[in-house]
Amino acid sequence: MPATTNGSGDYAATRSRRHPHCWVCSAANEHGLAVDFKEDGTGTVTGSFSCDEVFTGYPGYLHGGVVSSLLDGAMTNCLMARGTPGLTARLEVRFLKPVLIGKPVTVRGWLEKSRGTLHILGAELTQDGEILATASAKFMEYPE
Repeated sequence: MPATTNGSGDYAATRSRRHPHCWVCSAANEHGLAVDFKEDGTGTVTGSFSCDEVFTGYPGYLHGGVVSSLLDGAMTNCLMARGTPGLTARLEVRFLKPVLIGKPVTVRGWLEKSRGTLHILGAELTQDGEILATASAKFMEYPE
């Protein structure tokens, strides 16, 4: 099913069924990040993450792999909010500034365009209102 322009209205059910133990967004994964993404009615999703010390890379900064995972998770959830679970085919992350440990971040994902079963998405991670990292990705649909 191709991604729709607007949210599917069945986002929670799709996420629960198709992504039940995700390391980024599932509360059921006790070792994960448990980001609770919310869909805004247009298919764009937003979530927050506390940046606890356990996720430190260099002292005082969030590990870059966690930053990348948060951005990827936002884009994945954006597709699910549109009724189309997808797998990352290509991910490009731009780290603009270091992300501080101990201060929450907001991560947002949106659909840019779709062509058949290939979807182009974007994401950004902000802290204190400043964009610290961005991502663009190609996703392929994940079949039932």
